[in-house]
Amino acid sequence: MKNQLRSPQIKRLVWGEIELEDGSRYKDVKLWPGGARSWDWRETGTHHSPGILPADVEELLEKGTTEVVLSQGQLKRLQVDSATLQLLAERNIPVHVLSTWKAVQLYNDLCRSRPVGGLFHSTC
Repeated sequence: MKNQLRSPQIKRLVWGEIELEDGSRYKDVKLWPGGARSWDWRETGTHHSPGILPADVEELLEKGTTEVVLSQGQLKRLQVDSATLQLLAERNIPVHVLSTWKAVQLYNDLCRSRPVGGLFHSTC
């Protein structure tokens, strides 16, 4: 990944908290190459159903993400809106939809070699 920003790794996940390698902590987090911020569902009107909206992933794509990991929560209660998957398919962006534990593992593996982004929900 020469000359590219590396996506921040997730150091720890517990119910209600995600800790990044720099020590920052979030309940829900957006990650992309070179950065992270709190994922506030109120910004886009996200709810467990219909789930993750296209507007939730737009910021990741604007920041240079070429592959996306979406977490559905630890109990997989967070859905992914079909329009979100359609948007990513139209832009030829590989997407992985997993429980949060599995999503964290995959994301950490991917961010070692490519500009990956993700949305992580730390509870249900």
